[in-house]
Amino acid sequence: MRHLTPRVIVAQLDKYIVGQDAAKKAVAIAIRNRWRRQQLAPALREEVTPKNIIMIGPTGVGKTEIARRLASLVSAPFLKVEASKYTEVGYVGRDVESMIRDLTEVALNQVSAEERQTVEAQAREMAEERLLDLLLPERPAPSDRPKPAEAGSEVSTQEQYDRARGRFRGLLRKGKLEDRQVEVSLEERSMPSVEIFSSSGVEQMGFDFQNLFERLAPTRHVTRQMTIAQAREALMQQEAEKLLDREKIRTLALERVQSSGIIFLDELDKVVATGTKGAGPDVSREGVQRDLLPIVEGSTVVTRHGMVHTDHILFVAAGAFHSAKPSDLIPELQGRFPIRVELESLGEKEFVRILTEPENALTKQYAALLGTEGVELAFTADAIEAIAAIAAKINQRSQNIGARRLHTVLEKLLEDISFDAPDLPESKITLDGSAVREKLKPIVADEDLSRYIL
Repeated sequence: MRHLTPRVIVAQLDKYIVGQDAAKKAVAIAIRNRWRRQQLAPALREEVTPKNIIMIGPTGVGKTEIARRLASLVSAPFLKVEASKYTEVGYVGRDVESMIRDLTEVALNQVSAEERQTVEAQAREMAEERLLDLLLPERPAPSDRPKPAEAGSEVSTQEQYDRARGRFRGLLRKGKLEDRQVEVSLEERSMPSVEIFSSSGVEQMGFDFQNLFERLAPTRHVTRQMTIAQAREALMQQEAEKLLDREKIRTLALERVQSSGIIFLDELDKVVATGTKGAGPDVSREGVQRDLLPIVEGSTVVTRHGMVHTDHILFVAAGAFHSAKPSDLIPELQGRFPIRVELESLGEKEFVRILTEPENALTKQYAALLGTEGVELAFTADAIEAIAAIAAKINQRSQNIGARRLHTVLEKLLEDISFDAPDLPESKITLDGSAVREKLKPIVADEDLSRYIL
């Protein structure tokens, strides 16, 4: 992670996200501070807590995309959740502690994948030996092994077996036996299906029972007919599993969650009370905030893999905050998100850049998709400008959904081409500004129709 300087992180985000420099800079510094903290002396390291961030901006301006791209950049455990999915403890629904358990599972899978890579070569060799055992008769018995050679005696059974094994090994490595069928014995653990019903602590009970049944469930062997290619992969997985140190993986995963875990908490504005409370408890708003507070402050959460301390997990929250403000959060929670960045609304100029600059620009995606049918799709500069202008206009007069409007406009623009593409001869289709305006003219002209279609 040393190479991920703030400048490098921002440069990587720039490849996919247009504008929003303040938000990119804030998350880049936060990620770099995780690495800086690891370089400190242990005593001081424990005192340095993450500076959590709130990203404020309307829908479709890049909040979720920043989080998604950030997850692909860092090797740290990363989890994206929606705050609106949780309810106060004691009510039916998911309690906020479950996000820490989910993050722990992410870390466990991440560390397991890394450890598998370290034993892959050894597991491949072991799988090859098992394949050879399947392809050849049983090894010669000790009585068949070489005896003192007599004049004119034939080659011993052991030598014949070794030569045959060597020939088959060569054929395996050259890929000449991939379609041959073999019978493979695989291990399976039969798990009973159990459902737990409880008004509280349901998830806690669930993973405790799951742990218990995993330990008690018997292992059984099943024989399956498969090709050499399929058998190799199955045997490699089985051998790799035997080589893995599960206790080491668990310890590393817990360490990684606690020291470098990141949770992206979307829709935080949805758990802000609007001020119109009814007679009953507000189980999905302020109640969720109260439950979220100790986790963000730093507490201990019980998971099926051990205790997780949340003191150094980084929380990046986001929300549109249309009908509420960050200051409407309970004061204690506000204090735990000291960094606030506002993302800018997107207009016609930004839409032009979004359609052309990113490596995953929508125009490039549609061109690649139609290219699979032998149709070469191209957009002129004025076509891009027309698409951006129409998307911006519809956003202004109806619900502003930001860059997501480009998806609906492009889908409507290209629906006939996409439908006919399999039947078209290999050809090149170039869309210009007049073609775009002509195709979308009925929808742009009819405000009521565009409201429902786009």
